[in-house]
Amino acid sequence: MSDDLLFFTEVTLAGLGSGALLALTALSFVLIYKATRVINLAVGETLMLGGYLFLAFAAGMGLPVWAALPLAIAGGGVLGAIVERGLIRPMLGKSPISVFMVTVGLGSVLVGLVEMLWGTDPRTLPGFIANTPVFIGEAYVSRKIVVAFIAAALVIGVFLALFRFWRGGVALRATASDQAAAYSCGINVPGVFSIAWIIGCATAAGTGVLLGAIGGISPSMGIFGLSALVVVIVGGLDSILGALIGGLGLGLIQAWTGSYLGGEYQSVVTFGLLIVTLVIRPYGLFGTHEIERL
Repeated sequence: MSDDLLFFTEVTLAGLGSGALLALTALSFVLIYKATRVINLAVGETLMLGGYLFLAFAAGMGLPVWAALPLAIAGGGVLGAIVERGLIRPMLGKSPISVFMVTVGLGSVLVGLVEMLWGTDPRTLPGFIANTPVFIGEAYVSRKIVVAFIAAALVIGVFLALFRFWRGGVALRATASDQAAAYSCGINVPGVFSIAWIIGCATAAGTGVLLGAIGGISPSMGIFGLSALVVVIVGGLDSILGALIGGLGLGLIQAWTGSYLGGEYQSVVTFGLLIVTLVIRPYGLFGTHEIERL
């Protein structure tokens, strides 16, 4: 294999790893939006909080990784339950922009809380993934990226299975399709809203631990959520398939752009793609086309 081809292969593999984490974060957006029609702009900050909760449990309390990881994920779920019950449910029936701004404010509150408790300096998570490299043929890949990709793939697979076979997953899909019809069929729609927020925020918190294991944690890591928002807008706000394809695609685009053009072009290409998508296909590649009668 030539050096150029080897370099391209390594960049591509790294991009797929990053794309898997983007897809997993995008699933948090999609799950909450499908069930409640709320765009949770605090997903990135929930992701950040998951990383800091893992730091608190593993380093602060000295808990083993097998205990700290599920506790950090559960912490994200508890946050989702509190936000849905205390902030979002009282806003039902209000202007969508009002609910949207509540999530914007929530993100700022979470950043401020983290900065008060842990400061503004970046932190390194306790090592729980080996640093030994993984070779796929001649191509080198960081073991942390491989583990993150496998973990994201497994979680996404579990999601798809739950949506297809689990009774709660069926209720989620029914509520997403038509809330009034779901009510008439005896589905506890407010309960479905809570489940969506709990699972969505727990997923974001777990993603934050994986992301923190690769590059460390800081109060600014919520910016990763903006890239995931680009994924869901490009793929479709209510499309799980769009989140998967969009996440992997954007991960590759960012990796190729950063390696061949320079890191300063990543944001230009990412948000340029967002603008083009909104102009050409406002509902995304796989999103549902909604027609409103005026």
